[in-house]
Amino acid sequence: MSLWLLNHLGTFALSVLLVGAIVVTAVAGSLAARRAHPQLAEGEHNEMVGVVLGMFGAIYGIILAFVVVTLWTQLDHTQAVVSKEATDLALVVRSSDVFPPADRDRVQAAVGAYVHAVVEIQWPMMREGEPSHEATAQHVEGMYRALQAYEPTDGRTQTFYDQAAASLNDAAGQRRERIDLATTELPTLLQVLVFGGALVIIPLTFLYGLRSLRMQLLFVASVAALIGFSLLLVLVLDRPFAGELSVDPSAYQEGALVRFWVRGAVG
Repeated sequence: MSLWLLNHLGTFALSVLLVGAIVVTAVAGSLAARRAHPQLAEGEHNEMVGVVLGMFGAIYGIILAFVVVTLWTQLDHTQAVVSKEATDLALVVRSSDVFPPADRDRVQAAVGAYVHAVVEIQWPMMREGEPSHEATAQHVEGMYRALQAYEPTDGRTQTFYDQAAASLNDAAGQRRERIDLATTELPTLLQVLVFGGALVIIPLTFLYGLRSLRMQLLFVASVAALIGFSLLLVLVLDRPFAGELSVDPSAYQEGALVRFWVRGAVG
């Protein structure tokens, strides 16, 4: 469900839908509680409710901060993994420039086919949370076969061949980590704490009575909006390859790899 929302709604639309729904529900709940128990307006239990709300709010805030920092770090790490893989592929291309024309073209054609497969086949699958190692497995094998078919003839080509081989090995490792990151999500226990905590704190605000109905609703709506935006941030950051705030495949279309996206180029 979250993936569908992230991939079909923009961040603004998602914020209006999620935060708006939480605020409207909270305000409606507060009105219902006040009508069912008019004595709440007297604030008879405000001292106790205030202590409980403050304690729960502090605990919930710590949990939210931990989750948001963790998810942001994961997003930043995912971007670094993607950039590193693209950089390693670019190094393979640049190192192969010193190979004889036939060998150079074979290696670069294999790299070009791979980056096209990543962007055009594997990336849409990762956006849907269903990445497949098999989607680009043949292309990885193709790069290895293309490189292994070349036999360096002197010290200069040997140096660049070794560099290309090392970069290709690193790219293969980054590929596996990238695919694994596409399936990661917030652990179930943390999801329960984050979303369940909201279901505990928002109803508690109904019990904090104020004589002015307008001030009561403003208080409840403010707390609900703050929690709603926090949950929105968790939802958006939880999937590093889905939504507007996500890692994009532009790294595979820049630098030395841009040649594979020029009209008429390999790939």
